[in-house]
Amino acid sequence: MNGSSVRIGVLAPLTPPGWDQAGRHLLAGAELAVREVNDAGGIAGKPLELLVRDTAADPRRAEAAVDELARLGVAALAGEYHSVVARAAAARAHALGLPFLCSSAVLDALTDEPAEQVARIAPAQSHGWRIYADFLLGAGHTRIAVAADPSVYWASGTRILRDHLGEVIELDMSAPVCDALAGSRATALLLLVGHPEPAVSIVRAVRRDPRLAGITMGAPAGQPEFAAWEAALGEDGAGIPFLRYLPERLGPLGARVAAALRERLPEPPSFVAFEGYDMIAVLAEALRTGGGGGAAWPDVAVEGTRGPIVFSRVPGIGVWQWAWPPVQVVDRDPARPGRLRVLHTG
Repeated sequence: MNGSSVRIGVLAPLTPPGWDQAGRHLLAGAELAVREVNDAGGIAGKPLELLVRDTAADPRRAEAAVDELARLGVAALAGEYHSVVARAAAARAHALGLPFLCSSAVLDALTDEPAEQVARIAPAQSHGWRIYADFLLGAGHTRIAVAADPSVYWASGTRILRDHLGEVIELDMSAPVCDALAGSRATALLLLVGHPEPAVSIVRAVRRDPRLAGITMGAPAGQPEFAAWEAALGEDGAGIPFLRYLPERLGPLGARVAAALRERLPEPPSFVAFEGYDMIAVLAEALRTGGGGGAAWPDVAVEGTRGPIVFSRVPGIGVWQWAWPPVQVVDRDPARPGRLRVLHTG
C-alpha cells in the first residue's frame, strides 16, 4: 500500500472451460463495490485498484496468477468461483503469507491446515448441501441417484448427501444415464456435473425418456441460476431445484446494489454478483482495520448485501468463515422459466 493505489488481485473464471458467466457476475459486483469505496475516499486516502486474472477453471493457472499478483505487490487476493481452483489459490496464498478472501467456492477443506490469512464469505458445502438434503427429505425423496463427474468437489458433495440421506446411488457415467436411472428405483436425480456439458445433455435425455416421467432432477451446485441455463434448455430446465445464497428479501443495501447491478449486467444479477460486492466491502474494512492480515479477519464486521458479515472459526474448516450466509433452495418456475421460485430456506 505504498504506491498511489491499494491493489487487490481478483481471481475469476472469465473464459471456458470456466463458468464464465459466474465470473462476469463476480467481477461486476466487485467493480461496483470498488467504485463506491473510492467515491467514499478509498483506503487511507488511496483508491482501490483491481488487478483481475482469468483462471479459466484451471488450478495451475490460478497458482501462477497468485505468484504474479504477489510480485506486483497486491495487498490481498479475492474471488474465485470454482472450489478446486479456489483451493489451489488458497494454498498458494497461504504459502506466500498473502491474505485471500474466497468469495464463492464452498468446498469445506479450502486449505489442508489452519490458514490464518484465508477467509471465506460463501457457506461451506457441508452447510448448504445439508439444507438441500433436508429439502429433498421434506419432499419425500429417500432414494437418490447422482450423476457425478470425477472431482473432489462432487465427491465431497456425494458424501454429504449420503451422510444425511442414507441411500445415494452413484450412476455409472460411462453408460447411458437414462438406462441406469430407470433401473435404480430412485425418485430424484442430482446433477453433480459441469455446465453446459454434460448437464444440458442429461437434462434433455431425462425429459424425453418416458420411463423417467416421474423423476425429479436437482442441481445443488446452482447450475440453473444463470441465464445461460434457461437459454440452453428453456422449459426443460425449469423445475430443477438448486442452492442460492440470498435472503428471501433484500434489505436496503442489497436492494440498492441489486438495482445498480441490473444496470451493469445483461441479465438479472445472480447471488455470485452479490458475493463479488460483499468480498470487496469486507476487504476494504479489513485493510482499514489491520492491513488484511490474519489478525484482522475476526475484527471485521461489515453490513453486507445479504446481512451482517463477521468471521469465526467453524469446526472442521481451516479458514476464517462467515457462518452463515442465507441459504435458499430455488427453482425456475415451469410456467415462467425466467422467474425463480423459493422452495425452501435454511
